[in-house]
Amino acid sequence: MCGGRGTRLGLDREKPLVEIDGRPLVDRVAAALAASSIARSYAVTSPHAPETRKHVSLPTIDAPGDGYVSDLQYALERIDSPVVTVTADLPLLTGATIDAVVDSFEGNSMTACVPADLKRRLGVRVDTTMPGDGQQLAPTGVNVIAAGDGDRQVVFEDPRLAVNVNYPRDALVAEALLRSGVVR
Repeated sequence: MCGGRGTRLGLDREKPLVEIDGRPLVDRVAAALAASSIARSYAVTSPHAPETRKHVSLPTIDAPGDGYVSDLQYALERIDSPVVTVTADLPLLTGATIDAVVDSFEGNSMTACVPADLKRRLGVRVDTTMPGDGQQLAPTGVNVIAAGDGDRQVVFEDPRLAVNVNYPRDALVAEALLRSGVVR
């Protein structure tokens, strides 16, 4: 998913093209998907991100730009399930991390979560939480969407899933973690 405006970053460029340690967010996520067991990847773009659409090398699905959920639904109507969805704002993501999420899939839709406290310890913003496993959980931006009614949360204690770049400080944290070697 790479069609958002990125208004919370307060920049004059499209969020997927924001560089973290010299590389656009969308390229980092595309590389992680390529290194994973995922057979086919698509970039879901929108009219809000025309430069991103030109930039990506993946096949694209051009969503209307009516918001994340609406654009996701638009894309899901064009692809067979199950589908792994990944937001373009996860610069620390790796193929192995994506595979860990996929390996947790049990047939029903699932949301990959991290403890909200992990995000706070790393110094990134926590926008959304939900209760689970006796703690507050934060969705990561990686999900598996499958046919059926079930949905479950799977908790990962992985900083690679905890750092979404939504605010300028989040970008600084991601760069610091990459440069420090804490995550590679």
